[in-house]
Amino acid sequence: MLEEFDVSNLSLLDLFNMEVKAQVVVLNDCLLALETKPDPQKELAALMRAAHCIKGAARIVQIESAVNVAHVMEDCFVAAQEGKVILTADRIDVLLQGVDMLLHIAETVTVNPNLQILEDVGIESLVSAIANILTPEATSTEIHPLLITAQLEENQQTPLVSPPPLNISKFPEELGITPNRAVRMSTENLNRLMGLAGESLVEANSLEPFANSLLKLRSKQGELSNLLENLQELLGNYHLNRQIKENLSAADQKAKECYQMISDRQNELEVFSQRSANLAHRLYQEIIATRMCSFADGGQGFGRMVRDLARQLGKRVKLEIFGKSTLVDRDILERLEAPLTHILRNAIDHGIEPPQERLAVGKPEEGIIRIEVNHRAGMLFITVSDDGRGIDMEFLRQAVIIKQLTNPEMAAQLTEVELMEFLFLPGFSTTQTVTEISGRGVGLDIAHSTVREVGGTLRAVSVLGKGMTFHLQLPLTLSVIRTLLVEIAGEPYAFGLTRIEQVVILPKSNIALSENRPFFLINNQPVELILASQVLELPSTAVNIESLSVIVISDRLNRYGLVVDRFLGECSLVVRPLDPRLGKVANISAAALMNNGSPVLIVDVEDLVRSIAKVFSSGQLSQVNQSAHQAVTKVYKRVLVVDDSITVREMERKLLENNGYKAEVAVNGIDGWNAIRSGDYDLVVTDIDMPRMNGFELTSQIKTHAKLKQIPVIIVSYKDREEDRLQGLEAGADYYLTKSSFHDETLLKAVIDLIGEA
Repeated sequence: MLEEFDVSNLSLLDLFNMEVKAQVVVLNDCLLALETKPDPQKELAALMRAAHCIKGAARIVQIESAVNVAHVMEDCFVAAQEGKVILTADRIDVLLQGVDMLLHIAETVTVNPNLQILEDVGIESLVSAIANILTPEATSTEIHPLLITAQLEENQQTPLVSPPPLNISKFPEELGITPNRAVRMSTENLNRLMGLAGESLVEANSLEPFANSLLKLRSKQGELSNLLENLQELLGNYHLNRQIKENLSAADQKAKECYQMISDRQNELEVFSQRSANLAHRLYQEIIATRMCSFADGGQGFGRMVRDLARQLGKRVKLEIFGKSTLVDRDILERLEAPLTHILRNAIDHGIEPPQERLAVGKPEEGIIRIEVNHRAGMLFITVSDDGRGIDMEFLRQAVIIKQLTNPEMAAQLTEVELMEFLFLPGFSTTQTVTEISGRGVGLDIAHSTVREVGGTLRAVSVLGKGMTFHLQLPLTLSVIRTLLVEIAGEPYAFGLTRIEQVVILPKSNIALSENRPFFLINNQPVELILASQVLELPSTAVNIESLSVIVISDRLNRYGLVVDRFLGECSLVVRPLDPRLGKVANISAAALMNNGSPVLIVDVEDLVRSIAKVFSSGQLSQVNQSAHQAVTKVYKRVLVVDDSITVREMERKLLENNGYKAEVAVNGIDGWNAIRSGDYDLVVTDIDMPRMNGFELTSQIKTHAKLKQIPVIIVSYKDREEDRLQGLEAGADYYLTKSSFHDETLLKAVIDLIGEA
């Protein structure tokens, strides 16, 4: 959901919750800054204003517990401004607990508006602890946040008194909130808008070739005018009757008028094409922008988490974030919170040394963790690094052997890059002690899995004694991905750039064989080769005898070279999810439309790697370096697929072609009827609900036509009512199937039954 709402429709408690959340960000950031800035007057002023705002808002909605906590915190900040108290780290701990309590109260009353939070022991103790800061001779009493929360929840089990009626005459401005005329929108609606914006961009681009065709027509018309002029000159010396001369002159005049008209229309179309393309591009960019927010919006809690965990472990750690304003897709940012949290916790617990140990090796006692966020080459890059102890590669190698993940001989040959991959395995940990913070071997595994789920990659680099660095490479948005377009078996396919390790034009001379399995070397490491057409179960095509186009892909431990027909270039695609009724399509994650309007399938690299492993384990590997003259010419049985859904007709076409049939498509009933009359097909597969002519009408037209009635027809529809089935069979269909037949071999069996195997 978008984070912005039409506040005019919200209750005062909702507005109070929004106000507290906004001010809590200020409180957390400024309290953390107090520990590092020598003269934090600006931060103290911001803290005082934030506490004052929460106090005022709490009074409006009559939540006295929040009023009391915010009021005593405000007094502390005022006293610190006046120099009466010094906010030490221990006192900041207590104030941070006050921040947590304010957030807890706001969320609690929003979920349960009828709840009256009573002044229980937990809140009273916290207020007293904060008040003690104002008394120099008093010792601050630290109250653990979990204890406070537990006491508050226990209080909620007792009989509660409903709060007095709220004064609903108060306006949002009194809560310090400026109304924002934004609306709530679901992710599904936003995705549909993204798809429509992408299609409008494609349609706008299609005007350019039309304008170019008019330009060619104008040129031809100009040539025609010149020919007529030349003809007039040639015939000028001959005695012609008056009527011929008048007709010739009129034809010349008409040709010139047509030329001028075409020229005017062509100029107008060029202007319109440019304006339409600009408008579609602006719409496209604006919709993308609605999905984006700054990295700082999702990383608000990192500073507080690092500070609290470091103090808990007795360490001094400073978090630096560069690129806070870098825009990130909201969905990606939300999913990144858990991976980045795990990486930061590991850095604090395992990476950063205690102050005494750092001083002993010549480091400052305060460790540094740095997060850098930026855009490069159309992708999002996030780097998380620390200046801690790093990882001893030999210790890691021995840990791999002890956990029996490989034998000593293989372990000795593993490179540093390969060794680091073991850190991301489930249950793998380099520490022998399991604590509340780490040691279970799940953190980096979760981080790696989450990053892969959003189409990114995660790798780690370590220098012993210098620290650890994690590199995250991600798409800028889940709605638009940067891809490499390739051709496989004559069809375009898209690979996300973040999932490709390397692209290689491989000379045939660089291919070697080991146990009849082709491979080549990258950095002296073997990479096995396999035909993409074999993995995707497509008709094999002749491979260029001189060189191969290879995409290198991998999972954690295996790397493969996928041989494609050719590279088509890079392209940004608007992701269109497949119809969920189709289920999981093997090796395919989504679909998109290319700039020319043609559909393209986006490859699921994770799934593809698993399919490659199955082909290798089966032992049925095709040779990748066969000559072009070895290709066998086949005669295909032709099937026409008629469906107005791009997804459905493409999936039917792929299913048929994967099983050796030659499939062509039509986008509606009339288009299909025209194709059938002008083509030569062995079978027609049609949908029912289509514009211009439905499937029943199309079937009836075929079966009543003298020359076409012998063509078998299969109706494939989402409608599974008996009356629909009977109507289809009465129209002459040979089979009536539901679209659930994609999930099994029902459709394929029907095709074989009617026209035989391909």
